[in-house]
Amino acid sequence: MYHSPVTNALWEARSSIFERKMDAGGNADAGPQTELLTKRPAQSRTSIVYKFASDDILREQYRDPWNEVRVGKLLEDLDALAGTIAVKHCSDDDSTTRPLLLVTASVDKMVLMKPLRLDTEVKITGAVTYVGRSSIDIQIEVTQVDQDLSTLLSDISQLATDGDVQSDPIALTANFTFVARDSVTGKSAPVNRLSPETEREKQLYAETEALEKVKRRKREEQKGVLEKGVHKLGAEAERLKALLAEGRVFSDFPALADRDSILMKDTRLETSMICQPQQRNLYGRIFGGFLMHRAFELAFSTAYAFVGQRPCFLEVDHVDFLKPVDVGDFLRFKSCVLFTQLENKWQPLVNVEVVAHVTRPELRKSEISNTFHFTFSVGSDALKNGVNIRNVVPSTEEEARRILNRMDAEGLFD
Repeated sequence: MYHSPVTNALWEARSSIFERKMDAGGNADAGPQTELLTKRPAQSRTSIVYKFASDDILREQYRDPWNEVRVGKLLEDLDALAGTIAVKHCSDDDSTTRPLLLVTASVDKMVLMKPLRLDTEVKITGAVTYVGRSSIDIQIEVTQVDQDLSTLLSDISQLATDGDVQSDPIALTANFTFVARDSVTGKSAPVNRLSPETEREKQLYAETEALEKVKRRKREEQKGVLEKGVHKLGAEAERLKALLAEGRVFSDFPALADRDSILMKDTRLETSMICQPQQRNLYGRIFGGFLMHRAFELAFSTAYAFVGQRPCFLEVDHVDFLKPVDVGDFLRFKSCVLFTQLENKWQPLVNVEVVAHVTRPELRKSEISNTFHFTFSVGSDALKNGVNIRNVVPSTEEEARRILNRMDAEGLFD
């Protein structure tokens, strides 16, 4: 079994939806869905429980060297769960319509609030929170509870109504965006509407809608920069100049450079692979969760080599799925420490960027397929022992722009 047992189980559930349509009379000539349905979040809500405490085989499959849950492997499952939820929401149970092609567009703010242990059950639950014309936003929560608190929390949960009270403490939250494409034409396709019912569902819908409006406004602002953003360009030039100043010292006067700083290019790591058939998803493309898994492992190694101590994963800041990756593609992952945030001495932050390139040696061509941004910190023991985290500086304008773009996205200049 190549994928995790959870991912395989989710894919089997997803496949059964397509098979039911085909068994009911669906065929290759079926047309697109013409009448959109209105669905409730509860209709797509899906949960998976990892019984680590009682299942020795499952626990061993997810164990990392420090006896915690392997985050990279969990990322695969989260993507598979989000995909299954998207399929459930878009299904119309009509054998005369063809199923949509649903692909991961992005992942935003996957935040780990506490380490995931292997001595108790872990539960992942997700549902659709918002839909656009052809996009679907899904929020997933990972919960884990101490065994000695489970009885108390179980009693408390009995008092919950409408599903608005979360009984178990949340260990991780993740937000996925999927887009729908017509499986024949490849064009964007409309998705079923969403009707939130509970107060929590209505709150999530309103929050996501507001966030979408902010994203649209930012895109419009970026389009207008060249037309009426002369002052912005001037301000950006000053920021670039300030970032590049220290990097130029490294190039021109290396003996006088700050010993507490390091050039971005000196933090790089790289790995490459040929994408195999076993790594494909139900649509024949390379599984997005697998790409996140590989990117996370490289980002973790990059942070480890940079800090000199085992890093603590905090969050996936953002993932973009720009181009599909196919079986047989030569895929290269390139990582670097993009910048550090050292203002809080008890929780210094290390921001790692991983870029995936689909490389075609025959054509002497390379295209970016995915970008990943991760944030790590270090454990309290390492901080007590005086670990020194260096400041990262760019040596080229292109590197400086990548830093500024990421800082702007994180709101660090607001």
